[in-house]
Amino acid sequence: MLLLVGSFLVLMLVGVPVAISMASASVLYLVFYNVAPDIIAAQRMIAGVESFPLLAVPFFILAGNLMNSAGVTGRIYSFAVALVGWMKGGLAQVNIVGSVIFSGMSGTALADAAGIGTIEIKAMKDHGYPVEAAVGVTAASATLGPIFPPSLPFVIYGMMANVSIGALFMAGVVPGVVMTVLMMLTVAIFAYKRGWGSDTPFEMKRLLSASLEVVVVLAVPLLVYALMSAGLSMNLAVGIALVVLLALDWYFDFSAVMALMTPIILIGGMTMGWFTPTEAAVAAVIWSLFLGLVRYRTMTMSTLARATFDTIETTASVLFIVTAASIFAWLLTVSQAAQMLSGAILTITDNKWVFLILVNLLMLFVGCFLDTIAAITILVPILLPLTAQFGIDPVHFGLIMTLNLMIGLLHPPLGMVLFVLSRVAKLSVERTTMAILPWLVPLFIALILITFVPAVVLWLPQTVGLIR
Repeated sequence: MLLLVGSFLVLMLVGVPVAISMASASVLYLVFYNVAPDIIAAQRMIAGVESFPLLAVPFFILAGNLMNSAGVTGRIYSFAVALVGWMKGGLAQVNIVGSVIFSGMSGTALADAAGIGTIEIKAMKDHGYPVEAAVGVTAASATLGPIFPPSLPFVIYGMMANVSIGALFMAGVVPGVVMTVLMMLTVAIFAYKRGWGSDTPFEMKRLLSASLEVVVVLAVPLLVYALMSAGLSMNLAVGIALVVLLALDWYFDFSAVMALMTPIILIGGMTMGWFTPTEAAVAAVIWSLFLGLVRYRTMTMSTLARATFDTIETTASVLFIVTAASIFAWLLTVSQAAQMLSGAILTITDNKWVFLILVNLLMLFVGCFLDTIAAITILVPILLPLTAQFGIDPVHFGLIMTLNLMIGLLHPPLGMVLFVLSRVAKLSVERTTMAILPWLVPLFIALILITFVPAVVLWLPQTVGLIR
């Protein structure tokens, strides 16, 4: 096991990409220790991606790219400005609200940072905010993407841990709201201390208009419920509600109602049994195509092709990491790394909460060096048996792991959000890192709440009957 981990770390330190480092270290281990035939490497790598839930990966990535291509990102930004731009530190608050909405479509922190984050940083700089403040709040809010449903890390975790992906999606809602509130409070504190004012004048008409759009979106599921209570079938009730929504949107030309409907459609469809979480990714793509090609007519064949090729590139890199991590994780399992770690931890503590503190520290460290998907693929087989021994719900543990790894995206040496924002803001990695540090405070507070108050995570999936 020392050769496996050691060679992986050496390759990482000399700058070899994560996936190639894991694959090379695995092959070296097989060659030197002859624990299995060499062909097992290819077999395990193929088995790692031969999974129905993983089909959600390319479709959620494509949905996020299509939303960007369709100009929906700009509409979300305008809506957020109308809703909270009048507050002190208005554009920083807009940054957070925009990320909350966009997270209901993309499911990834990188899509958030590179998509709506690009617009938000430019707008904040143009309004006189220090570039460090713009980068910091954008980085922090980007972590909301994989917490609110849908979420690519939840798909990977659910597949590895054999846990309901729908339950994980539902479990992310309340923690996502908690994180949003904590970030908005942080912006308010910064605004008070640094004298940030509002960025748009308070206009009751604009605020009421934005609030009306929220009411319209929330009214759709209520209308479906009312029609079903009146004796209509579920399919007919949903069809009527969507026709009414489309008619209202066409007549009033709402700014973001159709974009805000994305998470409602995905969560509602899963709750009503129309589609699985994997199939929900396809529904997100269909909805994105409808918005871009039919409703807003902002998408051309050229932008559609560009979004498709971007998706192919991103999907290839993600799934290559999954394949390499699969053989690496399998070798860690057969070399009894899980049992060794279990024995080491149980000699330190038999207390559930101390164990969770140790796991948080481990994952915060790992998140600085490993890609999120690779970390989940490697760590879940090792840590999940331990969580069962301590009586920790796997859904709860999935939220803990995901948030830890999202924080890791903001750190050098391999924090991808860090590098994306460094490039977007034209800042050095060092300055970008220092800009992000203060915004880690609300994330760590949220992490503590999620870790030590399981009800924050489990209440909603238990309420809708997805877990007991």
